[in-house]
Amino acid sequence: MIATQIRQKDAVFYFAAYPSEDLLTKARFISRFYGEGESIKPEDVPPEDDVAQFIARIERSEKAFQRELSRAKVAAIRNFYETAISQPPIPGTVLLFTPQKLRFESLGQFDSVGNLQEPDEKYLIIDGQHRLAALQFYDRSHPDDAKSIHVPCIIFDGRSEDFATEMFVIINSTPTRINKSHLVDLYERVSWAAPDRRFAARVVEMLYSEPDSPLRYRINRLGGRSKQEKWILQAELFNEIHRWVKQDWSKIEGESDDKRGAQRYYHIMRDFFKAASPVWADAWDNANYMVTRPVTIKAMIRVCADLAAEDAEPEENRVERWRERLAPWDEQARSFRSEGFYERFPAKGQVERVARIHRDLAHAAGIQSRAAKRGTTRKREEE
Repeated sequence: MIATQIRQKDAVFYFAAYPSEDLLTKARFISRFYGEGESIKPEDVPPEDDVAQFIARIERSEKAFQRELSRAKVAAIRNFYETAISQPPIPGTVLLFTPQKLRFESLGQFDSVGNLQEPDEKYLIIDGQHRLAALQFYDRSHPDDAKSIHVPCIIFDGRSEDFATEMFVIINSTPTRINKSHLVDLYERVSWAAPDRRFAARVVEMLYSEPDSPLRYRINRLGGRSKQEKWILQAELFNEIHRWVKQDWSKIEGESDDKRGAQRYYHIMRDFFKAASPVWADAWDNANYMVTRPVTIKAMIRVCADLAAEDAEPEENRVERWRERLAPWDEQARSFRSEGFYERFPAKGQVERVARIHRDLAHAAGIQSRAAKRGTTRKREEE
């Protein structure tokens, strides 16, 4: 295959014009796509292929939330292929990835142009699955026309899966392309993400997936596209946990490695919510109350940070110890009824309301906020 080798800083990749009939046999679809009475079945994703697993999780999770969106999008692209005459049907490049290092042999005097080996396994599509799915359906109905289409492709080879994941983030990181909550899933895997962000992302992942987490499956990773009852957006939860982690980062860095540290913070939050839920009694996970809504969950995480600062150890009997500490909250439940909630907690916006609920809950439980504690310490030092 004739390709152009492209160098940008330390990166080397390739551009090629792939004949559609060749490309469609060499690219693997990891999501199901629909045409008019037809479908493309997703290929099995090996468990060790982290990048493909992530993309498949976005497409398939929450009962295949993108099914209708994909159907409409593929139909629109296919219609464009059928009607485009003077306009090129696929003017933008499709991004392909293979972990295999491909052999490149330059042609004569042109060092950057040459023959590029094709991979033994199929390409992973980093960007362009919908365009290629539409091309697949177009090929079925207009095979002669489809054969005349050459698809512009950028090919990344011989890199780690972390590289491909990072590229996926770069391509899909605008609000119209990928939900912000999905990006939280990737903070651990991108080289330019700050260590404190990767740490917070790991805690969020454990809160979502660990069997003993009180928030398990209650975290909304899909935004408005989720069709199930959730308590809080993953991006909102991440921002609150990252706020805590960032304040403690100098301490976290010096105490343990990331995984053990993240597990410790997860255990603290797990125990806190295990202690809080029985205290709230019937108000917990009740649509008539605001207890398990984002504004209160975020405020409770701040109380958790305050409480952990003074009473995190020993871990043994921590749930029982904290349940006694939070017991006064049962008298607060009436204030958290949905009806009239915003009048009882007036604020200019959610940021101010979270701060107010945090102060009220901490005061009710006799827990001094870390900010107030730092102010007291500074005052003593000045005296």
